[in-house]
Amino acid sequence: MEKHVGIAGVGTYIPQTFMTAKEISDATKGIWSEDAVINKLGIVKKPVTDTVGTQEMGYLAAKACMENAGICPTEIDVILCMGEEYKEYPLTTSALYVQDRLGAVNAWGIDVQNRCCTAVSAIKMAKDMLMADEDIDTILIAGGYRNGDFIDYTDSNVSFMFNLSAGGGAILLRKNLGKNLVLGSHIIADASLNRTAGVEIGGQANPINAENFQEAQKSLRLMDAETMKSRLNAVSMDNWHACINRAFEKSGLPRSAMDYLAILHIKPSGHRGMLADLGLTEEQSIYLQDYGHIGQVDQILSLELALKQGKVKDGSVVCMLSAGIGYVWAASVIQWGGM
Repeated sequence: MEKHVGIAGVGTYIPQTFMTAKEISDATKGIWSEDAVINKLGIVKKPVTDTVGTQEMGYLAAKACMENAGICPTEIDVILCMGEEYKEYPLTTSALYVQDRLGAVNAWGIDVQNRCCTAVSAIKMAKDMLMADEDIDTILIAGGYRNGDFIDYTDSNVSFMFNLSAGGGAILLRKNLGKNLVLGSHIIADASLNRTAGVEIGGQANPINAENFQEAQKSLRLMDAETMKSRLNAVSMDNWHACINRAFEKSGLPRSAMDYLAILHIKPSGHRGMLADLGLTEEQSIYLQDYGHIGQVDQILSLELALKQGKVKDGSVVCMLSAGIGYVWAASVIQWGGM
């Protein structure tokens, strides 16, 4: 059998408390109506939490993933944590928290970060590690997300981030599994946008102090709105399509082989436009209007939902598509089912 990497399982953790479109509208102080939140931003509701941190959400998703895969945590060789830097305690390693909570005593772990591209980027990293290192057979990718905590809903510049929500995701990759093949991936970065968006208060450049500590809690914003918006309008769709095309080329498949698109939550018009560009119907994706944007968890959630709904089945070719501030675009191709 030719050496390969397959997906042994997926899992998610979704908090059962939600912020509705009406509540988002109210938080904007009337700038956005409930109807506009639903129909222009594509948010009916989104999961939020004040009680569960990102490291714990990563563990809960990983636990569900391992149960779904039917694999013992002691079989994990490496944990790549794709959870956000916003976590219970700064300067702690989230991968090792997940490792300890799972009881994955034979693993080692490392945190990786590519913003909302991290899951797809980590899938490429994990496949490359599995193919290159004879000592690694099983890699768990897991992490949690709740960057929505930083959003100031009265800041119209960040309306495209009103969808930021909370949750955890995990995906388990295994060498020579014989099914659910991870094929080609491609990533593009435009580093000229690296400081156009982020949490503006709380780092070394602008530390939290007695005067700004309340503002700091809601300081995920555009630090150079004009540059970011104009540059994204110029390059974003082209970069997405370039990632898709190269990922399929690396997979030895035509782009027309795509059966399902696992895409992050974006505004409805953008979602429909992407499907049209790819020649897909709305039945060949899932719009995450009841989940919002759980950062890098979106592609894992979309795949899990598609499996449950029968939209992905044996023989399906899946494209995971992501983008993250910084700015990064990424795509990975998966051939579901047996070889």
